[in-house]
Amino acid sequence: MGNQKIWLSSPHMGGTEQNYVNEAFESNWVAPLGPNVTGFENDLEKYIGQDSYVGALSSGTAALHLGLIILGVKAGDEVICQSMTFSASANPIMYQGATPVFVDSEKETWNICPIALEEAIIDRIAKGNKPKAIIAVHLYGMPYKADEIHAIANKYQIPILEDSAEALGSHYKNQKCGTFGEIGALSFNGNKIITTSGGGAIVAKNREVKDKAVFLSTQARDNAPHYQHSEVGYNYRMSNICAGIGRGQMEVLDKHIALRRKMNEFYKDYFKNREGITVLTEPNEDYFSNHWLSAIVVNPEKTQGKTREDLRLALEKGNIESRPLWKPMHLQPIYEKYPYYGKNIAENLFKNGLCLPSGSNLTDDDRNRIVNVLDDFFKNNNLQ
Repeated sequence: MGNQKIWLSSPHMGGTEQNYVNEAFESNWVAPLGPNVTGFENDLEKYIGQDSYVGALSSGTAALHLGLIILGVKAGDEVICQSMTFSASANPIMYQGATPVFVDSEKETWNICPIALEEAIIDRIAKGNKPKAIIAVHLYGMPYKADEIHAIANKYQIPILEDSAEALGSHYKNQKCGTFGEIGALSFNGNKIITTSGGGAIVAKNREVKDKAVFLSTQARDNAPHYQHSEVGYNYRMSNICAGIGRGQMEVLDKHIALRRKMNEFYKDYFKNREGITVLTEPNEDYFSNHWLSAIVVNPEKTQGKTREDLRLALEKGNIESRPLWKPMHLQPIYEKYPYYGKNIAENLFKNGLCLPSGSNLTDDDRNRIVNVLDDFFKNNNLQ
Protein backbone atom coordinates (compact mmCIF):
# COMPACT_ATOMS: atom_id res chain seq x y z
CA MET A 1 0.00 0.00 0.00
CA GLY A 2 3.05 2.24 -0.37
CA ASN A 3 3.42 5.05 2.12
CA GLN A 4 -0.12 5.43 3.41
CA LYS A 5 -0.51 7.24 6.72
CA ILE A 6 -0.21 5.04 9.80
CA TRP A 7 -2.47 6.60 12.40
CA LEU A 8 -2.01 6.66 16.15
CA SER A 9 -5.46 5.17 16.71
CA SER A 10 -8.17 5.03 14.07
CA PRO A 11 -11.72 3.59 13.99
CA HIS A 12 -11.93 -0.16 13.37
CA MET A 13 -15.29 -1.44 12.23
CA GLY A 14 -16.28 -5.02 12.92
CA GLY A 15 -18.78 -5.37 10.07
CA THR A 16 -22.15 -5.60 11.82
CA GLU A 17 -22.46 -1.92 12.74
CA GLN A 18 -24.23 -1.17 9.46
CA ASN A 19 -26.96 -3.69 10.28
CA TYR A 20 -27.95 -1.82 13.43
CA VAL A 21 -27.80 1.54 11.64
CA ASN A 22 -29.95 0.26 8.78
CA GLU A 23 -32.43 -1.11 11.30
CA ALA A 24 -32.72 2.37 12.82
CA PHE A 25 -33.44 3.89 9.41
CA GLU A 26 -35.92 1.22 8.44
CA SER A 27 -37.85 1.62 11.70
CA ASN A 28 -37.55 5.45 11.57
CA TRP A 29 -35.83 5.60 14.97
CA VAL A 30 -33.61 8.49 13.87
CA ALA A 31 -33.65 10.32 17.19
CA PRO A 32 -31.82 10.64 20.52
CA LEU A 33 -33.68 7.60 21.84
CA GLY A 34 -34.75 4.23 20.51
CA PRO A 35 -34.00 0.49 20.53
CA ASN A 36 -30.30 0.90 19.75
CA VAL A 37 -29.80 3.32 22.66
CA THR A 38 -31.52 0.92 25.05
CA GLY A 39 -29.70 -2.06 23.56
CA PHE A 40 -26.30 -0.36 23.74
CA GLU A 41 -26.86 0.54 27.39
CA ASN A 42 -27.82 -3.06 28.14
CA ASP A 43 -24.74 -4.36 26.30
CA LEU A 44 -22.48 -2.07 28.34
CA GLU A 45 -24.16 -2.95 31.64
CA LYS A 46 -23.68 -6.64 30.96
CA TYR A 47 -20.07 -6.12 29.90
CA ILE A 48 -18.81 -4.03 32.81
CA GLY A 49 -20.84 -5.85 35.46
CA GLN A 50 -21.00 -4.79 39.13
CA ASP A 51 -24.78 -4.28 38.78
CA SER A 52 -24.03 -1.02 36.99
CA TYR A 53 -26.56 1.27 35.33
CA VAL A 54 -25.42 2.94 32.09
CA GLY A 55 -26.81 6.01 30.35
CA ALA A 56 -25.68 6.59 26.74
CA LEU A 57 -24.68 10.20 26.07
CA SER A 58 -23.23 12.41 23.36
CA SER A 59 -19.70 12.33 24.80
CA GLY A 60 -17.53 11.30 27.71
CA THR A 61 -17.22 14.98 28.57
CA ALA A 62 -21.01 15.14 28.96
CA ALA A 63 -20.83 12.17 31.34
CA LEU A 64 -18.24 13.95 33.50
CA HIS A 65 -20.27 17.16 33.46
CA LEU A 66 -23.47 15.41 34.52
CA GLY A 67 -21.50 13.47 37.11
CA LEU A 68 -20.30 16.70 38.72
CA ILE A 69 -23.84 18.09 38.71
CA ILE A 70 -25.26 14.95 40.34
CA LEU A 71 -22.46 15.01 42.94
CA GLY A 72 -23.59 18.54 43.85
CA VAL A 73 -20.60 20.50 42.54
CA LYS A 74 -21.48 24.18 42.27
CA ALA A 75 -19.82 27.52 41.62
CA GLY A 76 -17.10 28.20 44.18
CA ASP A 77 -16.54 24.53 45.05
CA GLU A 78 -13.19 22.83 44.56
CA VAL A 79 -12.67 19.60 42.62
CA ILE A 80 -9.43 17.62 42.67
CA CYS A 81 -8.35 16.41 39.24
CA GLN A 82 -5.48 14.29 37.99
CA SER A 83 -3.17 16.68 36.14
CA MET A 84 -1.81 14.09 33.71
CA THR A 85 -4.90 13.77 31.54
CA PHE A 86 -6.71 15.11 28.50
CA SER A 87 -8.41 18.50 28.93
CA ALA A 88 -11.89 16.93 28.77
CA SER A 89 -11.31 15.60 32.30
CA ALA A 90 -10.90 19.09 33.71
CA ASN A 91 -13.13 21.25 31.51
CA PRO A 92 -16.43 20.18 33.14
CA ILE A 93 -15.13 21.55 36.45
CA MET A 94 -15.06 24.95 34.78
CA TYR A 95 -18.52 24.44 33.29
CA GLN A 96 -19.78 24.33 36.88
CA GLY A 97 -17.89 27.46 37.90
CA ALA A 98 -15.85 25.35 40.32
CA THR A 99 -12.10 25.53 40.93
CA PRO A 100 -9.83 22.69 39.76
CA VAL A 101 -7.08 21.50 42.10
CA PHE A 102 -4.53 19.47 40.17
CA VAL A 103 -2.53 16.53 41.49
CA ASP A 104 0.65 14.90 40.18
CA SER A 105 1.07 11.31 38.97
CA GLU A 106 3.01 8.34 40.32
CA LYS A 107 5.63 6.54 38.23
CA GLU A 108 4.06 3.08 37.98
CA THR A 109 0.71 3.71 36.30
CA TRP A 110 1.23 7.41 35.44
CA ASN A 111 -2.08 8.12 37.18
CA ILE A 112 -3.00 10.20 40.23
CA CYS A 113 -0.46 9.84 43.04
CA PRO A 114 -1.94 8.69 46.38
CA ILE A 115 0.64 10.64 48.41
CA ALA A 116 0.09 13.90 46.52
CA LEU A 117 -3.68 13.33 46.61
CA GLU A 118 -3.76 13.14 50.40
CA GLU A 119 -1.46 16.15 50.68
CA ALA A 120 -3.88 18.11 48.50
CA ILE A 121 -6.93 17.08 50.51
CA ILE A 122 -5.30 17.92 53.84
CA ASP A 123 -4.12 21.32 52.62
CA ARG A 124 -7.43 22.27 50.98
CA ILE A 125 -9.33 21.33 54.16
CA ALA A 126 -6.84 23.39 56.21
CA LYS A 127 -7.60 26.32 53.93
CA GLY A 128 -11.32 25.88 54.57
CA ASN A 129 -12.20 24.32 51.21
CA LYS A 130 -12.91 20.61 51.45
CA PRO A 131 -13.00 19.28 47.85
CA LYS A 132 -16.44 18.21 46.65
CA ALA A 133 -15.15 15.46 44.32
CA ILE A 134 -12.03 13.76 42.98
CA ILE A 135 -11.61 13.08 39.24
CA ALA A 136 -9.29 10.08 38.86
CA VAL A 137 -8.28 8.91 35.39
CA HIS A 138 -7.19 5.58 33.88
CA LEU A 139 -4.59 7.07 31.53
CA TYR A 140 -4.20 5.30 28.17
CA GLY A 141 -6.27 2.43 29.56
CA MET A 142 -3.97 1.76 32.54
CA PRO A 143 -6.00 1.40 35.77
CA TYR A 144 -5.12 3.82 38.53
CA LYS A 145 -4.15 2.51 41.99
CA ALA A 146 -7.75 1.90 42.94
CA ASP A 147 -7.21 0.44 46.43
CA GLU A 148 -5.03 3.31 47.59
CA ILE A 149 -6.96 6.11 45.89
CA HIS A 150 -10.35 4.94 47.11
CA ALA A 151 -9.06 4.35 50.65
CA ILE A 152 -8.00 8.00 50.78
CA ALA A 153 -11.28 9.19 49.26
CA ASN A 154 -13.26 7.14 51.79
CA LYS A 155 -11.11 8.40 54.66
CA TYR A 156 -12.09 11.98 53.88
CA GLN A 157 -15.56 11.11 52.54
CA ILE A 158 -15.01 12.65 49.12
CA PRO A 159 -16.71 10.92 46.15
CA ILE A 160 -14.67 9.82 43.14
CA LEU A 161 -15.83 10.66 39.64
CA GLU A 162 -14.03 7.98 37.63
CA ASP A 163 -12.80 9.04 34.21
CA SER A 164 -12.68 5.74 32.35
CA ALA A 165 -12.86 7.38 28.92
CA GLU A 166 -9.75 5.55 27.73
CA ALA A 167 -10.21 2.33 29.70
CA LEU A 168 -13.26 0.37 28.53
CA GLY A 169 -12.33 -3.29 29.03
CA SER A 170 -9.45 -2.60 31.42
CA HIS A 171 -9.74 -4.01 34.91
CA TYR A 172 -8.11 -4.01 38.32
CA LYS A 173 -8.35 -7.17 40.43
CA ASN A 174 -10.89 -8.42 37.88
CA GLN A 175 -13.22 -5.44 38.40
CA LYS A 176 -13.86 -3.48 35.21
CA CYS A 177 -12.78 0.14 34.98
CA GLY A 178 -15.73 2.50 35.05
CA THR A 179 -17.27 0.76 38.06
CA PHE A 180 -14.97 1.95 40.87
CA GLY A 181 -16.17 5.50 41.34
CA GLU A 182 -19.39 6.86 42.75
CA ILE A 183 -20.03 7.74 39.10
CA GLY A 184 -18.03 6.67 36.04
CA ALA A 185 -17.57 8.06 32.54
CA LEU A 186 -16.86 6.24 29.27
CA SER A 187 -15.96 7.65 25.84
CA PHE A 188 -16.62 6.31 22.34
CA ASN A 189 -15.22 8.99 20.06
CA GLY A 190 -13.44 8.10 16.83
CA ASN A 191 -10.07 7.09 18.23
CA LYS A 192 -11.18 5.12 21.32
CA ILE A 193 -11.14 1.35 21.88
CA ILE A 194 -14.64 1.27 20.36
CA THR A 195 -16.36 4.14 18.61
CA THR A 196 -19.88 5.43 18.05
CA SER A 197 -18.33 8.20 15.90
CA GLY A 198 -18.92 10.55 18.82
CA GLY A 199 -20.40 9.51 22.12
CA GLY A 200 -19.96 8.48 25.72
CA ALA A 201 -21.78 7.05 28.70
CA ILE A 202 -22.33 7.66 32.37
CA VAL A 203 -21.99 4.69 34.73
CA ALA A 204 -24.05 4.72 37.92
CA LYS A 205 -24.39 2.42 40.89
CA ASN A 206 -28.18 2.73 41.06
CA ARG A 207 -31.20 3.40 38.87
CA GLU A 208 -31.90 6.80 40.44
CA VAL A 209 -28.56 8.28 39.37
CA LYS A 210 -28.90 6.93 35.83
CA ASP A 211 -32.44 8.28 35.55
CA LYS A 212 -31.30 11.66 36.83
CA ALA A 213 -28.50 11.76 34.25
CA VAL A 214 -30.85 10.83 31.40
CA PHE A 215 -33.37 13.43 32.62
CA LEU A 216 -30.70 16.15 32.61
CA SER A 217 -29.38 14.98 29.23
CA THR A 218 -32.78 15.44 27.57
CA GLN A 219 -33.31 19.11 28.53
CA ALA A 220 -34.64 18.28 32.01
CA ARG A 221 -38.25 18.05 30.85
CA ASP A 222 -40.69 17.73 33.72
CA ASN A 223 -43.48 15.16 33.58
CA ALA A 224 -46.15 17.32 31.96
CA PRO A 225 -48.08 17.34 28.65
CA HIS A 226 -46.42 20.63 27.73
CA TYR A 227 -42.75 21.59 27.86
CA GLN A 228 -42.10 22.43 31.49
CA HIS A 229 -38.70 22.81 33.14
CA SER A 230 -37.85 23.18 36.82
CA GLU A 231 -34.08 22.98 36.41
CA VAL A 232 -31.46 23.56 33.73
CA GLY A 233 -31.08 20.69 31.30
CA TYR A 234 -28.68 19.72 28.52
CA ASN A 235 -28.77 18.23 25.04
CA TYR A 236 -26.49 15.32 25.92
CA ARG A 237 -28.38 12.14 24.94
CA MET A 238 -26.81 9.74 22.42
CA SER A 239 -28.55 9.31 19.07
CA ASN A 240 -30.08 5.99 18.08
CA ILE A 241 -27.86 5.99 14.96
CA CYS A 242 -24.63 6.36 16.94
CA ALA A 243 -25.82 3.76 19.43
CA GLY A 244 -26.29 1.35 16.52
CA ILE A 245 -22.62 1.71 15.65
CA GLY A 246 -21.83 1.07 19.31
CA ARG A 247 -23.86 -2.14 19.38
CA GLY A 248 -21.86 -3.52 16.47
CA GLN A 249 -18.60 -2.40 18.09
CA MET A 250 -19.45 -4.23 21.32
CA GLU A 251 -19.42 -7.49 19.34
CA VAL A 252 -15.71 -7.04 18.59
CA LEU A 253 -14.58 -5.20 21.74
CA ASP A 254 -12.65 -8.05 23.36
CA LYS A 255 -11.07 -8.98 20.04
CA HIS A 256 -9.93 -5.40 19.53
CA ILE A 257 -8.56 -5.20 23.08
CA ALA A 258 -6.51 -8.33 22.38
CA LEU A 259 -5.13 -6.69 19.24
CA ARG A 260 -4.23 -3.49 21.12
CA ARG A 261 -2.49 -5.56 23.78
CA LYS A 262 -0.64 -7.38 21.00
CA MET A 263 0.65 -4.01 19.79
CA ASN A 264 1.88 -3.26 23.30
CA GLU A 265 3.71 -6.61 23.35
CA PHE A 266 5.19 -5.70 19.96
CA TYR A 267 6.72 -2.53 21.44
CA LYS A 268 7.84 -4.25 24.63
CA ASP A 269 9.61 -6.89 22.55
CA TYR A 270 11.22 -4.29 20.29
CA PHE A 271 12.50 -2.10 23.12
CA LYS A 272 13.43 -4.81 25.64
CA ASN A 273 17.14 -4.67 24.80
CA ARG A 274 17.27 -0.98 23.97
CA GLU A 275 18.65 1.08 26.79
CA GLY A 276 16.90 4.35 27.62
CA ILE A 277 13.38 3.38 26.50
CA THR A 278 10.64 2.43 28.96
CA VAL A 279 7.27 1.09 27.77
CA LEU A 280 4.19 1.74 29.93
CA THR A 281 3.12 -1.67 31.21
CA GLU A 282 1.12 -3.11 34.09
CA PRO A 283 2.89 -2.93 37.49
CA ASN A 284 1.72 -6.44 38.41
CA GLU A 285 -0.93 -9.06 37.65
CA ASP A 286 -3.66 -7.12 39.51
CA TYR A 287 -3.69 -4.68 36.58
CA PHE A 288 -5.09 -5.39 33.12
CA SER A 289 -4.85 -2.53 30.64
CA ASN A 290 -6.66 -2.45 27.32
CA HIS A 291 -3.53 -0.59 26.11
CA TRP A 292 -5.70 1.80 24.14
CA LEU A 293 -2.49 3.66 23.45
CA SER A 294 0.99 2.22 23.85
CA ALA A 295 3.39 4.79 25.21
CA ILE A 296 7.10 5.05 25.92
CA VAL A 297 9.44 7.32 27.85
CA VAL A 298 12.75 8.23 26.23
CA ASN A 299 15.75 8.98 28.45
CA PRO A 300 18.12 11.11 26.31
CA GLU A 301 20.98 10.46 28.72
CA LYS A 302 20.90 6.82 27.62
CA THR A 303 20.01 7.31 23.94
CA GLN A 304 23.04 9.41 23.00
CA GLY A 305 21.02 12.60 23.33
CA LYS A 306 18.17 11.57 21.08
CA THR A 307 14.86 12.80 22.43
CA ARG A 308 11.23 11.82 22.13
CA GLU A 309 10.78 14.80 19.81
CA ASP A 310 13.55 13.50 17.56
CA LEU A 311 11.74 10.16 17.42
CA ARG A 312 8.38 11.81 16.77
CA LEU A 313 9.82 13.73 13.83
CA ALA A 314 11.50 10.60 12.46
CA LEU A 315 8.18 8.75 12.55
CA GLU A 316 6.41 11.74 11.00
CA LYS A 317 8.93 11.72 8.14
CA GLY A 318 7.87 8.11 7.51
CA ASN A 319 4.19 9.21 7.48
CA ILE A 320 3.63 7.54 10.85
CA GLU A 321 1.62 9.41 13.48
CA SER A 322 2.85 9.54 17.06
CA ARG A 323 2.08 12.10 19.72
CA PRO A 324 3.66 13.46 22.91
CA LEU A 325 2.00 12.30 26.12
CA TRP A 326 -0.83 14.54 27.29
CA LYS A 327 0.50 17.86 28.52
CA PRO A 328 -0.42 18.04 32.23
CA MET A 329 -3.27 20.37 33.07
CA HIS A 330 -1.28 22.41 35.59
CA LEU A 331 1.09 23.38 32.73
CA GLN A 332 -1.70 24.41 30.35
CA PRO A 333 -2.18 28.16 29.77
CA ILE A 334 -5.85 27.94 30.79
CA TYR A 335 -5.11 26.07 34.04
CA GLU A 336 -1.64 27.11 35.19
CA LYS A 337 -3.00 29.60 37.74
CA TYR A 338 -4.84 26.93 39.74
CA PRO A 339 -3.49 24.98 42.75
CA TYR A 340 -1.18 22.03 42.08
CA TYR A 341 0.13 19.37 44.45
CA GLY A 342 3.01 17.01 43.82
CA LYS A 343 6.44 17.11 42.27
CA ASN A 344 7.44 16.82 38.62
CA ILE A 345 6.46 13.26 37.64
CA ALA A 346 3.75 14.39 35.20
CA GLU A 347 5.96 17.17 33.84
CA ASN A 348 8.81 14.75 33.09
CA LEU A 349 6.45 12.23 31.52
CA PHE A 350 5.24 14.92 29.15
CA LYS A 351 8.78 16.09 28.44
CA ASN A 352 10.07 12.63 27.54
CA GLY A 353 7.00 10.55 26.66
CA LEU A 354 5.56 9.52 23.31
CA CYS A 355 2.39 7.68 22.28
CA LEU A 356 3.01 5.22 19.43
CA PRO A 357 0.64 3.78 16.79
CA SER A 358 -1.65 1.40 18.68
CA GLY A 359 -4.66 0.65 16.50
CA SER A 360 -6.32 -2.76 16.44
CA ASN A 361 -6.36 -2.47 12.65
CA LEU A 362 -2.59 -2.19 12.14
CA THR A 363 -1.15 -4.78 9.75
CA ASP A 364 2.14 -6.67 9.59
CA ASP A 365 3.19 -4.26 6.85
CA ASP A 366 2.45 -1.34 9.17
CA ARG A 367 4.51 -2.92 11.93
CA ASN A 368 7.38 -3.51 9.50
CA ARG A 369 7.32 0.16 8.50
CA ILE A 370 7.38 1.19 12.17
CA VAL A 371 10.31 -1.16 12.84
CA ASN A 372 12.22 0.20 9.85
CA VAL A 373 11.93 3.76 11.14
CA LEU A 374 12.87 2.70 14.68
CA ASP A 375 15.85 0.68 13.44
CA ASP A 376 17.07 3.63 11.39
CA PHE A 377 16.57 6.01 14.32
CA PHE A 378 18.50 3.87 16.79
CA LYS A 379 21.11 2.42 14.41
CA ASN A 380 23.92 4.67 15.63
CA ASN A 381 23.05 4.32 19.30
CA ASN A 382 24.59 0.90 19.94
CA LEU A 383 21.30 -0.02 21.59
CA GLN A 384 20.67 -3.17 19.59
